[in-house]
Amino acid sequence: MKFALVGNQNCGKTTLFNQLTGSNQHVGNFPGVTVDSKEGLIQKRQDIVVDLPGIYSLSPYTNEEIVTRDFIIKEKPDAILNIVDATNIERNLYLSMQLMELHVPMVIALNMMDEIRENGTSIDIHQLSQELGLPIIPISAIKNEGVAELIHSVVEVAKEKRYPSRIDFCSGPVHRAIHGISHLIEDHASAAGVPPRFAATKLVEGDQPMRDELHLTANELDMIEHSVLEMEQELETDREAALADMRYTFIEDTCAKVVKKKGESKSYLRSIAIDNVLTHKYFAIPIFIGIMLTIFWLTFSVIGAYLSDVLAIIVDTITLNVDQFLTNAQINPVVHSLIIDGAFAGVGSVLSFLPIIVVLFFFLSILEDSGYMARVAFVMDKLLRKIGLSGRSFVPMLIGFGCTVPAVMATRTLSSERDRKMTIFLTPFMSCSAKLPIYAVFTYAFFPKYQGLVMISLYLIGILIGILGGLVFKKTAFKGKPVPFVMELPNYRLPGLKSVMLLMWDKAKDFLTKAFTIIFVSSIVIWFLQTFDFRFNMVDGSSSMLAAIGKIIAPVFQPMGFNDWRVSTALITGFTAKEAVVSTLAILLGTSPAELPNLLQTIFTPLSAFSFLVFTLLYTPCVAAISAIKRELQSSWMTLCLILLQCSIAWLFAVLIYQVGGIFL
Repeated sequence: MKFALVGNQNCGKTTLFNQLTGSNQHVGNFPGVTVDSKEGLIQKRQDIVVDLPGIYSLSPYTNEEIVTRDFIIKEKPDAILNIVDATNIERNLYLSMQLMELHVPMVIALNMMDEIRENGTSIDIHQLSQELGLPIIPISAIKNEGVAELIHSVVEVAKEKRYPSRIDFCSGPVHRAIHGISHLIEDHASAAGVPPRFAATKLVEGDQPMRDELHLTANELDMIEHSVLEMEQELETDREAALADMRYTFIEDTCAKVVKKKGESKSYLRSIAIDNVLTHKYFAIPIFIGIMLTIFWLTFSVIGAYLSDVLAIIVDTITLNVDQFLTNAQINPVVHSLIIDGAFAGVGSVLSFLPIIVVLFFFLSILEDSGYMARVAFVMDKLLRKIGLSGRSFVPMLIGFGCTVPAVMATRTLSSERDRKMTIFLTPFMSCSAKLPIYAVFTYAFFPKYQGLVMISLYLIGILIGILGGLVFKKTAFKGKPVPFVMELPNYRLPGLKSVMLLMWDKAKDFLTKAFTIIFVSSIVIWFLQTFDFRFNMVDGSSSMLAAIGKIIAPVFQPMGFNDWRVSTALITGFTAKEAVVSTLAILLGTSPAELPNLLQTIFTPLSAFSFLVFTLLYTPCVAAISAIKRELQSSWMTLCLILLQCSIAWLFAVLIYQVGGIFL
């Protein structure tokens, strides 16, 4: 059987999905973490559960709502597992009422009951179940409480095809409109495979996709419009407000009977007290910058730097021992060079920066799981509106600091197509984690006393370029106003150790996968091109195929302060993966990870090194990110424009920094 896991954003769906399936999907304490459906087998069973994106209604305003709605209507799951946040039960039940109209067997998982108990609040589960006409199972997904009972209940409901016994919550004018339209379109709804009640409700709301799907005649559309206008005139309100009032009236009456509160919850009051400081009108942004500076200092100057140095020594020792073994075994010099100068130099140079990435994401995961990142999006709304975006666009941009691919996918949470495309164009300016090895090796080589400061300056430059780009775009390619910003601010919570460790492992696994696949292959290719000439004779680097190609491109970078073919070649390999820039430089300079910073000082000055860093920050993202951008934009032309735009901006600002800096230094 197949079950659909549906609920509001940030209600614990992905946590429950992990408990049901034994998966390790990333969980975050801010809305919009899940932007696509995920499938998994329930543990010890052959039943499938599908984790759908978090939504607040079944109206087709955002891509996630369309994904969820289409899945339930077209894929026809055996049952809906509706997860409801018990601490926000009134808001969450609004979606539940719409799901009940879909005429699919359904169970409500009332989540976060551990917090309800701590707050002294009580919920009469039995009476709530009777009021809604379906099974309700109290659970705590994070503590795995009640999950076994939930599985048993949803399986039974699906087997017996036990549908919600109550789907009619309306009265008066709304009742007459829905029921009249329901009878009118019954045959059309049946042909489209949609429950008449659900279809009628959507038509009352003015849902255009539902109109198109039902293939109604002009006469039927006129009759429907007449019924809706009659309802609006009688209630003196618009159609959507009438339906919302109907649902919330029922929810409020029901919650008044079953929920007994003892004041506001402790976590809510604690969150309000913390927000008085962290979302302060004047202090919020300085506090955020201060927190990020501290994280960068700990990552690049203290913890991460120390661990990276230790790993570099280990990699060098292994390389030296393998080199000695190959020499003693009198292995063919070409094979010897391939292993040491190709594979070990390329992969080893990148591996040593793994601790920096893991430590950085350890701190970022704590900020995310605590609920602080949702506040940053709220604080940034005012600033983003000035460049033509809403605060919701900050979430994809924030994810972009990790990886551009999921960041671009996260733009699906934006309801406006204009906002979505504009955010996709600006997100690649946010510095992804793949660039960290480049930053680490160059800051260590040229700015050892100011590593943290240089790092934060690079991130800020990316943000500032994004702001400038937004100001230009809103006057040119993406004219118009951003949609209003509404975002749930979750209560602050202590980050879970499992969640933090999971994110760290995900980033380490991604990094290691790249190191032993893309970077390994590109290292072998670079070694081959650098070792042989066009006649496939083994030559020194300056006479190789790679040197010939690199020397053609090198003059483009001369205004930035580096005219070395090895540097231009490294930047080209960065198109495959940004980490490949460091591995390519290590191969071309014929050095170990520990010695790479010293040899870079023979090619760059501190000013040209910073110019190089700015170029790597701003130029086009990797192939995987470009592929994701093309998929989301659904336009090869727009994707090509984005690539050319980023390369042009990167070249322009890198040249400006070097040329203007040269006047003063």
